[in-house]
Amino acid sequence: MTPEPPQGAVTEGVSSLEVRWIFPGPLETAVAEWFGRFPAEIQSREDTYLLDPWLRGLSVKVRGGVALDVKEYRGSQGMLDLAGRARGHLESWRKWSFPMDPLRCDGGDLAGRIPVRKRRRISQFSPASRPVATQPSRGGQEPRCAAELTEIRALSHDWWTLGFEATGPHDLLRSALQATAELVFAQAMPARVAPGPVESSSYAEWLHQQRGVKSYADA
Repeated sequence: MTPEPPQGAVTEGVSSLEVRWIFPGPLETAVAEWFGRFPAEIQSREDTYLLDPWLRGLSVKVRGGVALDVKEYRGSQGMLDLAGRARGHLESWRKWSFPMDPLRCDGGDLAGRIPVRKRRRISQFSPASRPVATQPSRGGQEPRCAAELTEIRALSHDWWTLGFEATGPHDLLRSALQATAELVFAQAMPARVAPGPVESSSYAEWLHQQRGVKSYADA
């Protein structure tokens, strides 16, 4: 597995609006082809989520073994509803990232650490909901929305996830995410896939649910 190159510190915090669906089983070829209509950057890495002790309202992970990412849950922003093609929970977050020395995690689920292997396809979209080059936006002065299709290996099982993350000026996040999701879902997903509220959650909430532990969303 080739890790994603380490990114710089984001100590001032970045606001984001996100929606994610997580499905059991391996990613189907038909879904990958559906997402493949857009240019995408491919990344592979292992993230380690820290679930114990439970820090209310926080999602904490070690990204790729080289950065500590902390996300503060800022509350629900309602539902994304795309004309029967997808419905999911919109969540507001603020996140920070701190570089760290490489982490060695032996033994899997050890003391509340859950390793999650990811192979990510990421497409970046401009405010006009058109695909753009796969670099992050400069200076955060305009909103960008990333659409992400990811294969997951966690808790000895295969999963896959589809998500959208908008960053930039706070008052433009919802419109950026809405426009991007409408473009991606302009073509319906394969018939057997139905992204709905039941499948919609963040990684941290989902991992808590898999372990039968209450998460920030249950508080």
